[in-house]
Amino acid sequence: MSELPSLPANDPTPQAPPGLDLRALLAILLGVALGSLDTAIANTALPAIAADLHAPAATSIWVINAYQLAVVASLLPLAALGDLLGPRRIFLGGLAFFTAASLACACASTLPTLTAARALQGIGAGGVMSVNIALIRLIYPASRLGRGVGLNALVVGVAFAAGPTIASLVLAVAAWPWLFAINVPLGLVALAFAWPALPRTARRGHGFDPMTALLTSVTFAALIMALASAAQREPWAWVLTPLALALAAAALLLRRQAGHPAPMLPVDLLRRPLFALSTLTAICSFTAQGLAFVSLPFYFEEVLHRNPIETGFLMTPWAIVVALAAPVAGRLSDHHPAGLLGGVGLAILSAGMVSLALLPADPTALEIVLRMALCGIGFGFFQSPNLKALMSSAPPERSGGASGMIAMARLLGQTTGAALVALCFGLVGAHGPTLALALGAVFAGLASLASFSRLWAR
Repeated sequence: MSELPSLPANDPTPQAPPGLDLRALLAILLGVALGSLDTAIANTALPAIAADLHAPAATSIWVINAYQLAVVASLLPLAALGDLLGPRRIFLGGLAFFTAASLACACASTLPTLTAARALQGIGAGGVMSVNIALIRLIYPASRLGRGVGLNALVVGVAFAAGPTIASLVLAVAAWPWLFAINVPLGLVALAFAWPALPRTARRGHGFDPMTALLTSVTFAALIMALASAAQREPWAWVLTPLALALAAAALLLRRQAGHPAPMLPVDLLRRPLFALSTLTAICSFTAQGLAFVSLPFYFEEVLHRNPIETGFLMTPWAIVVALAAPVAGRLSDHHPAGLLGGVGLAILSAGMVSLALLPADPTALEIVLRMALCGIGFGFFQSPNLKALMSSAPPERSGGASGMIAMARLLGQTTGAALVALCFGLVGAHGPTLALALGAVFAGLASLASFSRLWAR
């Protein structure tokens, strides 16, 4: 059994990846792509699903919520299991579960059945997302880790951004069940690569507490429900009840895991200034991304009066430039501080979102594309260095917890961004997309400040 490699903060010795197994890398990236895509494609397919299953729009939203809540609730417990059993076992189990649940989604004929299958799919995706960075850390040496997380960031960013376009293309030629059925052969291919290739690690000494896992799941699921209810301006009881439940569960959780060598909610890692600041940077930046990607389709269609096909093309430059920038930033992060790269990138993202909010009433396609590309450059230069900073600031034996926090920060940020878009619409109506873009620029600016502050953190 191989032990997790150590990650010195500054490894001056360049080295080539010793026998990097491309099958393992491909399996990890394919699993991550499937989980990230499924977050985005269901949003696009929701009207078609609701119509086919004769479900009201308000009820059909649970197709989205069930998946999201399941991912959020399972991330940290499964990351803790990854520290105990090894990330390989959790990744394989999550990928197999995701693939089987995708088949169940494709075969669902009623909304309750589809909702239940989506919840199971979310648990599988949680298994994949909770340990994928820990596995990247295992297969890359410390001096080349930036390249590994750069590839991972590339896949996550492009999958999230390209999800609506891919869903539209599939729905143009096939019914909505194929959006889930296509996951089955891809999942089986990923399993075929992963089973013989993913690195094995020794079991850790600490145990797994089911009650702690339950409290962790309740804390974050209730928090997301409270946030969504507040953004939809539901009655106060719908907001305060889940919020009180989240706070009570969090208090019990902190008390129960006090003194644990590897707490499920990694408060031990959050006491490290670099890890805490990197987590804050991630939450704020993904909030900005969520604000942008939920509001931009409305902005292009309702404010700039573009048709849906034009909107799809106008959304593409962000994803393309992220795909180009993320690997470059990953390589640069092997030689330059993450605080500097992330701070500059997020400042560029903030400027790009301001420029989008201030577009003239009738802009040309080129004016829009250049601004979207500017946002893509900024986001692409933040993500890879931030991932490396998070993993490098955690001890090797806590890789699973760190990987889980990375995924949790991303999901919390994206969920917060989407909720804030709904709030913007509720507050200012038709001007909601413009307000959301301006708010996204504020969050990107806050993330930039948090990133720069890491230059002085120890």
